[in-house]
Amino acid sequence: MDIATLIGWAMGFGAVFGGAALEGLHMGAILQPTAAIIVLGGTFGASFGSFPLPAIIKAFKDAKKALMPANNNPETVIKDIIGYAAKARRNGLISLEQEAQSIKDPFTKKGISLVVDGIDPQKLRETLEIEVAHYEEHEKVSAEFFEAAGGYAPTIGIIGAVLGLIHVMENLSDSSKLGAGIAVAFVATIYGLVTANIVCLPMGTKLKQRLKEELLVKEMVIEGLIAIQNGENPHFIEQKLKAFVH
Repeated sequence: MDIATLIGWAMGFGAVFGGAALEGLHMGAILQPTAAIIVLGGTFGASFGSFPLPAIIKAFKDAKKALMPANNNPETVIKDIIGYAAKARRNGLISLEQEAQSIKDPFTKKGISLVVDGIDPQKLRETLEIEVAHYEEHEKVSAEFFEAAGGYAPTIGIIGAVLGLIHVMENLSDSSKLGAGIAVAFVATIYGLVTANIVCLPMGTKLKQRLKEELLVKEMVIEGLIAIQNGENPHFIEQKLKAFVH
């Protein structure tokens, strides 16, 4: 698990509910199902209306990336690239053909195959960079979904507040209903702000950070494969790639 995400949520929700408790506010006053339905339903309803269904499904699947550490370890990637470089220097580029069959990462596997095919280094870079750009466009939609939800939530919270105030105005003659209506009004605003600033916007930012890490690794792979194709010394390649992470 990504400890930073868990700490962030614990601190965020702890600050809100803990602060409310210190003020002497009963938790029952904050836990308003009506306000939650308005804010969560309205927020994700607006978000669903803004993105195609495949992008929405992907966004919720990618949410686990905010809770899990990055899959790609730059140090492991460097070690693998150096292994490929040493083998190619010792046995020639064609020796990597069999190596490519056991590579799990599709991007690296494709790059190795292009190197073995003897493609021009410039064409190799262009081909892989086009794939990286396409990957970035495809993956950043998940972050954009949660950022959009974070933008809608406070406004939906205000809508909930207005609905609560309308309820209050309709029941001015019945003092027993005034408190509940006012509570829903203010709690809806809180729910909107909390949903945006503790959940959705941080989720979007974390996914963007994960994407940056993935793109960095892909850039390392590109530089490493071009260096291998140019017959550079494995030690020099190692120093070049370490500059990406230090």
